[in-house]
Amino acid sequence: MLQQSGFGIAVTGSGSCTPQVSLDNNGLSQIVETSDEWIAARTGIRSRRLADDRTSLCDLASEASRRAIAMAEISPTDIDLIILATSSPDDLFGTAGKIQYQLGATKAVAFDLTAACSGFVFGLVTASQFIRTGVYQNVLLIGADILSRWVNWSDRGTCILFGDGAGAVVLQASEVDRFLGFEIRSDGTQNSSLTLAYKAESKSLIEGVNIGQGGFEPIAMNGQEIYRFAVKKVPEVIEKAMFRANISAEKIDWLLLHQANQRILDAVAQRLKIPPEKVISNLANYGNTSAASIPLALDESVRLGKVKSGDTIAAAGFGAGLSWGAAIFQWGSSSVDS
Repeated sequence: MLQQSGFGIAVTGSGSCTPQVSLDNNGLSQIVETSDEWIAARTGIRSRRLADDRTSLCDLASEASRRAIAMAEISPTDIDLIILATSSPDDLFGTAGKIQYQLGATKAVAFDLTAACSGFVFGLVTASQFIRTGVYQNVLLIGADILSRWVNWSDRGTCILFGDGAGAVVLQASEVDRFLGFEIRSDGTQNSSLTLAYKAESKSLIEGVNIGQGGFEPIAMNGQEIYRFAVKKVPEVIEKAMFRANISAEKIDWLLLHQANQRILDAVAQRLKIPPEKVISNLANYGNTSAASIPLALDESVRLGKVKSGDTIAAAGFGAGLSWGAAIFQWGSSSVDS
């Protein structure tokens, strides 16, 4: 039966798409002074996918979406809402509408959501509220970023980290509620720790009327501050989400964190006493794909047969803002005995 407090939610399909071009650490060492050993030891990253000048965010997101919709066994015209979590849209006015057009999702309202590397988790929470209240039945949530557009490729501290990609999931109204709990947070006092900032130059229109025009500076990051923030705040927010879900760490089948740094994944798992074999990690092959990292890792694990229907997942994102959040959900739509 549907919960009295609202409609149940199930995550019923996943899909992902990455560019064909791959740059491994040895190739990166031809650009900046670094090495495969240095990068892998500090981050766990071995390679990353990069979008060429002909690949758009819309292309990657649309293909990931098609695969998620197919897995959910619905059609694009069944989709009521499309949420695109991204910090690197093709168009500053938004890219979700173009994705809606490319998919043929003629019924769907579409909008962009920006919360950097926390974007997918924030999107999960946003999508769940539309379903919970009964407004929409089928929601397509996409996490996609092409941060290679905004990387300073001479900055060894950041260029080794980021890759491009897209992941998507379908959330549907369900008689069995499988979206168990969440917690999301922001702290603007630490905003300067990770930025992709606009830089204005003064332009005079007429005497006494000046405006600012310009572009965006490359990604800037205080890596030590972000690491300290993540290893402290992420376990806390997962614990709060588990409390809201009335579930203990022992009941978690998979820990699915934003794929930023293997050392962060290991530290969070250790703090929560979740064994390494329950930690989903694919950052060695893709790097940090920002809002795409969680759905990309989820889709890969589902298609490899690791994540099965009924498995309980603790997902957490963290990044610029600073923002962080966690959501506890069970994969798939079938009823599973507790």
